[in-house]
Amino acid sequence: MDDPDCDPRALAATYRRFDVVNRLVSAWGHVYRTRVRPELRALGRPARVLDLGCGGGDVVVRLAALAARDGLEVEWVGADPDPRAREAARERERSGVRFVAQGSDDLLAAGERFDLVISNHVLHHLDADGLRRFADDSLALSRGRVLHADIARGRLAYALYAAGIAPLAAGTFLRVDGLRSIRRSYRAPELAAALGAPWRVETPAPFRVLAVARGRADADD
Repeated sequence: MDDPDCDPRALAATYRRFDVVNRLVSAWGHVYRTRVRPELRALGRPARVLDLGCGGGDVVVRLAALAARDGLEVEWVGADPDPRAREAARERERSGVRFVAQGSDDLLAAGERFDLVISNHVLHHLDADGLRRFADDSLALSRGRVLHADIARGRLAYALYAAGIAPLAAGTFLRVDGLRSIRRSYRAPELAAALGAPWRVETPAPFRVLAVARGRADADD
């Protein structure tokens, strides 16, 4: 999927099916209940939430639906610098949810600030310098928490994914890209060491890591 010359039809199909995959493996339902919803409720006012590196937009749309069900007033923004992701996410746009083809540096330059910043399956795509920049930018964009969710590397995760993804994988990059992502991903202690202070790394579900920190947008402004 990172290849700019990859098959566009397979890429579009992959983005569409991420909705099912993320519902099965990403644990965002749990993270919403334990982290996102309490954070938004505590504000006592309408909120702005950013999904940084949103891909096809399925996670932010799912969270928006959960928040609406709970009566929370939120503006949701999905941002991804890859215009192919923006094109795939466009079909998911709805009232209160919009997508932009921008990276964290673009958002900072535009003066954008949010009450909560999240990401899903972004960290393992980054080299050491990119990880530090991404983490620092996310802190600068958020007045509240920052939550970066990713896969936890492990042999069992690899084996279960290789077997379980077969029914969804035809015509997509789900199997190849998913297995490569597991190989590239961090174990919790590794991610904590790579990020350093002020990050704390948790394991919200099996085969998952969640990097948590408090943003510094108010301090920077």
